[in-house]
Amino acid sequence: MTRGAGEREKRGVSGAPRDFALGRRLTAEAAGSAFLLAAVVGSGIMAERLAGGNAAVALLANTLATGAALVALILTFGPISGAHFNPVVTLADASQGGIAWRDVPGYVAAQAAGAFAGVAAANLMFGLPIFFASSRVRHGAAQMFSEFVATFGLLAVIWGCARLRAAAVPFAVAAYITAAYWFTASTSFANPTVTLARSASDTFAGIRPADVPGFVMAQIVGGVAATLLFRWLVPTPGRRGDGRGDAGAEPVAGGITSRLATAADAPSIAAIYNEGIADRMATFETAPRTAEQIAALLAEKGDRYPTVVVERAGRVVGWAAAGPYRARPAYAGVVEHSVYVARAARSTGAGRAALEALCRAYAERGFWKIVSRIFPENTASLAVHERCGFRVVGVYRRHGKLEGEWRDCVIVERLLDGG
Repeated sequence: MTRGAGEREKRGVSGAPRDFALGRRLTAEAAGSAFLLAAVVGSGIMAERLAGGNAAVALLANTLATGAALVALILTFGPISGAHFNPVVTLADASQGGIAWRDVPGYVAAQAAGAFAGVAAANLMFGLPIFFASSRVRHGAAQMFSEFVATFGLLAVIWGCARLRAAAVPFAVAAYITAAYWFTASTSFANPTVTLARSASDTFAGIRPADVPGFVMAQIVGGVAATLLFRWLVPTPGRRGDGRGDAGAEPVAGGITSRLATAADAPSIAAIYNEGIADRMATFETAPRTAEQIAALLAEKGDRYPTVVVERAGRVVGWAAAGPYRARPAYAGVVEHSVYVARAARSTGAGRAALEALCRAYAERGFWKIVSRIFPENTASLAVHERCGFRVVGVYRRHGKLEGEWRDCVIVERLLDGG
C-alpha cells in the first residue's frame, strides 16, 4: 500500500495532510468559496456605508476583512480540499499532479456554486436583492494587465510556498492578496469564479458583467505563466528543471535528496510508517512498528530489495520500499512497493522523490515491473503515481477489512524496462 506519495502532493494552497472522499472535498470548496465571497462583498457593502464617501477608507476595510477571511478559510478547509476556491489554482494544481484531472470539473462547479451563494448571502444580509447586476466599470488594458499581474503573483506565492514552506501558505496568500488590493489597478480579483460572482452584486466589490471576460482571460494567462515559471524555478522531484529529464538522485526541490536506507534509519522509518498506520488511509495494518522490527526487515531484504529514504536538511522525511510480488519464478522481476511521507513533509515533493528513486534503484537491479495497491480514497497518491508513469490496472473490490469496514484497492503498475 502507498501513503504520502502525493499527499497533497496535492500542491494547492494548503498542503492538505490527509485525503478525503471527493464529496467532502467538493463540499469544502463550495463552503469556503461561499464564505470568501460573503466576506469580500459583505465587507465592501459595510465599508462603503460606514466610510462616509472616503474611498480609501472603504478599500482599506474591504482589504483587511478579505485578508483575514482568507487566512481563516484556508486553515479551516485546506486540510480537506486544499482550499483552492479558485479555478486557476485548481487547473494549475492538476497540471502538476496535485489532484486528478477527473476531479477538476467538480472542483470548478463547487467553487462557482459556492461563490454565487456567498454573494447572495452578503446581499441578503444587507437588505439588497439576492442578485442584481453590477454597474461598476472595470475595463481597459490597464485593468486586464492588473489582473494578469495579480494572478501571476498569487500563483507564484502559492507555488513557491507550497513547495518550500508549505505551512506558510495560508498566511502568505492572505498577505499577498491584502497587498495586491492596493498595488493593482483592478484591486486584485485574481479568480474567475470570484469575478463572475461579483458581477451579480451592484456594490463596492462589484464588476460590470461586460468586463468579466477580459478579467478571466487575463487571470488564466497569469496563472499559466506563473505555473510554467515555477515548474522551472522550483522543479518537482524527478524533473531536472533544465528540460533534460530525470535528475537521478541529485538534490531536488526544497533541498530534498534521496539515498538507500541503512540500519541507522530504522527509527525514522518506523516513526513515519506509524503516522501512516495511524491515519488509516494507506494500509490495512493497525499495529505500530518498532525501530527494531524495521531494522530486522532492512537486514532481511538486503541489497536485493533496498529501501529508499528521502532527506531534507539531514532529516529523513519519507521512504519507499518494495518486496517480492509472488514466490513463483515467473514473477521474479516484479516487486510490490509502499511509499510513506512524514505528515509535516507531505506538500514538499518528498513522496514523488522517494517513488522516483525507488523505481531507479529497482530498475538498476534488473526488475521489470513495480506494482502497488492504493485505497481509492487516497486520490493524491493515485495522482502522483500517474505523474510518475504508473497506470491503473483495475480495482480489487472488498479486498480487505480495516477496522470492520470493507475497503477496495486500486491496482497500479509501472514497467521499469521501458516496455
